[in-house]
Amino acid sequence: MLIRPIEHADLDALHAIAIETGAGFTSLPDNRDFLAERIAETRAAFDKTEDDPSLARDPDLYFFVLEDDSLGADTPVADRIAGCCAIEARVGLDVPFYNYRVGRLAQASRQLGLNRVIDTLFLSSDHTGDAEVCSLYLRPGWRVRGPRNGSLLSSVRWLFMATYRARFPDRVLAEMRGRFDDADVNPFWQSLGQHFFPIDFRDADRLTGLGQKNFIGELMPRYPICTAMLPDAARACIGQVHEQTRPALAMLNAQGLRFEGYIDIFDAGPTVEAYLDDVRAVRHSRLVTVRTDSHADNNGAPRTLAATVGACADFRAAWVGRAPEEDRLALHPDEAARLGIADGAQLRALCD
Repeated sequence: MLIRPIEHADLDALHAIAIETGAGFTSLPDNRDFLAERIAETRAAFDKTEDDPSLARDPDLYFFVLEDDSLGADTPVADRIAGCCAIEARVGLDVPFYNYRVGRLAQASRQLGLNRVIDTLFLSSDHTGDAEVCSLYLRPGWRVRGPRNGSLLSSVRWLFMATYRARFPDRVLAEMRGRFDDADVNPFWQSLGQHFFPIDFRDADRLTGLGQKNFIGELMPRYPICTAMLPDAARACIGQVHEQTRPALAMLNAQGLRFEGYIDIFDAGPTVEAYLDDVRAVRHSRLVTVRTDSHADNNGAPRTLAATVGACADFRAAWVGRAPEEDRLALHPDEAARLGIADGAQLRALCD
């Protein structure tokens, strides 16, 4: 299994993934032309060199795919793509990035001896300029083939940001898909969002995914909303995740990202966040020098996530079967070939 930057030839696979993801997966809308534009944007970002002054200010997109190279070159590319993940370097700079901030309103009457604390929702754009890890999706066929595939997709983004640190700001977030019922309906949207947006949830979700977010600021109320006025089913959605999103949330929590009271405007899914330099994989990853060894076991259990550190456009990452010994990492020649490196090259390594 190999992680690499997405290419134009991956459009069919990306479109198939966008169809598979279903409602609530905002960052991958079912729109082939839009997805083609996103691939073009991400290729331009990967091609930037480290001395490009725009790196410190542009909302660049870095999109990765997980390729099952065991299937061989005779298998169509679309059938070898097992999943995807992405990083947006800075959100909210070109299109507003809105969410709700969950707050509290305390009231008291000394005369009556009564007090009340009410949860409220405030329209917010507090995360403007932060990085976002997003678009993580592992196709069903590969969820059972390799239990470490999801971890590979999630963790590789931290190694990439640690390696190309100057491309990213200090804070990073992830928006998690909210809870839906058995009929694929989100009670939070039914009780709140649809009253301000006279369109279907899927239409609102699709417009947001396409970057057409101005309607949120134009139609959403600027005053706080008291959650006590919402039905129980809607309140129960606040800060809760979709069943299929639980593994992704657990991996983010393990890296140190936490819910700080921000939720999605449409489905009330939680936003988790952290300072990038505090993320576990960023802190614990380190540079190692490769030593190729034909006697190294090439069939062992995954031990170390290894990523290249050269040109950004040539980035590759994969599991290898051994842990580093001090500052050196032994690779079987097949592992080195998968990563496109030779003896003596450097890698960034994260031990399991």
